[in-house]
Amino acid sequence: MATLKTTTAANWIAANEKAPSNDSAWKKYLAFVDGQKNNSTLWFLISLSIHAAILLPLPLILIGFFNAPISFLVITMFCFFTNFVANMGGSGIRTTFTCFLFSLLIHIGMIFWVVAS
Repeated sequence: MATLKTTTAANWIAANEKAPSNDSAWKKYLAFVDGQKNNSTLWFLISLSIHAAILLPLPLILIGFFNAPISFLVITMFCFFTNFVANMGGSGIRTTFTCFLFSLLIHIGMIFWVVAS
């Protein structure tokens, strides 16, 4: 009596199939920020320069020429001192960089609000 012998095991995995990537935008952002740890002093200077040269005069222009609310000045000063304290207090690069980006987004929102009004 002849028996059928199978010597190869069944393989149900498709060839050249890549595993789905779980890298979200937040993880990519954190990887970028963590890579900037050596440049933390440079980011402090960039943050301070942009705040002093662009973002601090911005509410004065928006209030003076476009009748924006006075609260824009309060928001700008809060953003400036938050960044200043975070950088001078020795916070990590994740905190300082995120504060700087939130400050930029807030000021861009101010501009869009004035333009849309």
